Amino acid sequence: MGTFETHMIFSPFLSVDRSCDETLKWSKEQLKQVGLRPVQTFDLHTARIGLHDCPCPNHGTDECDCQMVVLLVYGDIDKPETLILHGNGETTWLSIANNLASNATGSVSQRILNTLVGQKNANTEILK
Repeated sequence: MGTFETHMIFSPFLSVDRSCDETLKWSKEQLKQVGLRPVQTFDLHTARIGLHDCPCPNHGTDECDCQMVVLLVYGDIDKPETLILHGNGETTWLSIANNLASNATGSVSQRILNTLVGQKNANTEILK
């Protein structure tokens, strides 16, 4: 039996001038409004609590504001798309991880892009 490698590629499709926590709240609200179901599966702050050799130069101090959150976003089908929020300071970048081995990119990822980019372009206030 041969080995199978899955290659994931992601690059930011949107930059938001808000913290990762604020952008996460906004993103989840926007996605829910169009019938998508975001499920948070990873939070860097939570994951590195027990990490003693974190490479962040500000780890363990109030100055450490790096954050990464991973959401699985479900639509009408069972296969979710992976939405990644990566933030530092008051800027957050959003990316969709595309699996090169899969042809299942499509409606869910397009709905994510249309919703989040469309709402930002429409000058929707991120925090209410």
